[in-house]
Amino acid sequence: MAGTTAADSLLSAYPDHVQRLAHEARDCIARWLPDASEKVDVPSRLIAYAHGPGYKGAVCTLILSKTGIKLGLVGGATLPDPHRLLAGSGKVHRHVQLTRPADLHQPGLQELVRESSAACRKRLGEPRGRPRARA
Repeated sequence: MAGTTAADSLLSAYPDHVQRLAHEARDCIARWLPDASEKVDVPSRLIAYAHGPGYKGAVCTLILSKTGIKLGLVGGATLPDPHRLLAGSGKVHRHVQLTRPADLHQPGLQELVRESSAACRKRLGEPRGRPRARA
């Protein structure tokens, strides 16, 4: 199919409501992290966002399921979460469950993603707010 992206191919295996939610989540993340790269990991059924290579450069993931999406945040266990959005018991990674588009607009979500981005830049040795030049 001409014009089909890796993300489209991955999402086609999910119900329509999950596909719509994923498209809206991708749009939000593109606005919140305009310089992050997006990588589709088909075997893992996720879409990852990063400022650099490997786990050190990872910011967040969209983990797909038949019922919704988990917005995974690298370093989420250490992020400030005054709105108590984060779930999970991992030592590093935490997530926010998304079941409908309105979940993307809940107070504190954008700030969590941006804090995860700032933590990523710190791991990469970049000054806060100064994106690395792209090659």
